[in-house]
Amino acid sequence: MKDIVLGRIRHRTARVAVFGLGRIGLPIATTIAEAGFQVIGVDLNSKIVKAVSKGRVDTTELGLSNLIKQVTKKGLLKATSNGEVPVKESSIIVICVPTPIREDKTPNLSYIEDACETIAHTLNKGKLIIIESTLPPKTTKTFIPPTLKRGSELRCGLDFWLAYCPERLTPGKVLKEFVEDDKIIGGYNTESAEIAAEFFKTFIKGDILTTDATTAEVSKLSENTFRDVNIAFANELALLCEYLGVDVMDVIKLANTHPRVNIHMLGCGVGGPCLPKDPYLLLHSDKGFDSYVIKKARIMNDEMPKHIVDLVLKGLRDLGKRVLNSKITILGTAYKGNVDDPRLSPSKPIIEKLLDLGAKVVTYDPYCSESFKAEKTRSFVEAVTDSDCIIVATDHTEFKDIDFSKLKKSMNDNPIIVDGRRIVDPVKAKKTGFKYYGVGYGVRDEGR
Repeated sequence: MKDIVLGRIRHRTARVAVFGLGRIGLPIATTIAEAGFQVIGVDLNSKIVKAVSKGRVDTTELGLSNLIKQVTKKGLLKATSNGEVPVKESSIIVICVPTPIREDKTPNLSYIEDACETIAHTLNKGKLIIIESTLPPKTTKTFIPPTLKRGSELRCGLDFWLAYCPERLTPGKVLKEFVEDDKIIGGYNTESAEIAAEFFKTFIKGDILTTDATTAEVSKLSENTFRDVNIAFANELALLCEYLGVDVMDVIKLANTHPRVNIHMLGCGVGGPCLPKDPYLLLHSDKGFDSYVIKKARIMNDEMPKHIVDLVLKGLRDLGKRVLNSKITILGTAYKGNVDDPRLSPSKPIIEKLLDLGAKVVTYDPYCSESFKAEKTRSFVEAVTDSDCIIVATDHTEFKDIDFSKLKKSMNDNPIIVDGRRIVDPVKAKKTGFKYYGVGYGVRDEGR
């Protein structure tokens, strides 16, 4: 069986089913199709299925729309909402479904469980199953196999193969990074890793790094947890710099000249589908683990939206204004710059708190349609007209080159800028007559 599937991989005759056609799954499915494999994507969202089937997907992912048109025209990529037929006809099954956390910060594996149960209905010998979704440690070894077998006599690692091959991709750069970056292959056993590695070698230019499944799971989670902890340090350093009366940007710039130091960028919070979640997945264990650093870093980053609101309140007080009925403009509702994804965006708690305080909150985002119950505006000019305070919540490129002279004319007297991403030049803002408050901006002797 092993030689048969390896032959199909090498000759591009292996059919591939991809479960989950979201922001990661669809680019992955398209890339596999571009490599010459027959791919059928599976998703419960009928709109996505129809769009892929027509080759007309509206996406901000660089290069993806054109690539989908090409591979669908060639008949290499199709889509369906019924997963059983693709499983039956495919040699390789790739799972790219979400693995979110619940309100109590425990993993929600219902999406991956549903996918595995669908696969189990028609699973037979000789198939390779690849998990791209982010998983808590030991899920591949203990949770996935029995769910896939569903009471059958099939033996994982012998009758079918299983590998955990985590995505390590940045929105907006998925097509490029999926092909060019190194790929971790965590096998359920050695043979599973070997077959999965052979598959990825057909289109990945980076190194193929094979290990066991649990090590791969921990490695993936460690990458994002490291970033989250580093950002938490930068955020705490920013608060310290405000207290000491120095600018954290100067501090980080100088500290990072050291060859062994790389302090990450501070901000108004940490959002997106990965960084706020993966530390909790890493710490999840039936036995429990008492974390001293990781949980505290999460708390630090989750507190930053509150600090932004505090800066707004301070700015209004300094000018003798009240938050009640003040117009406050939120620039950016996406969780990061130049993407349209609002998942776990720091803008959400900022907006919710300001609305609770009675402010009139409006949003403007050139990429993202979400407004988190604030009033959504259609243009930058509309958003800032008669505004008392602007909060820069997302580092979109468009927000990095603001014309302060024009901006001031549109706003109310004594306008305030609260720079949650530190992309505004404080000197230019203050010279034009703005009261500037930035995260980590503690330059007391110059005033605000």
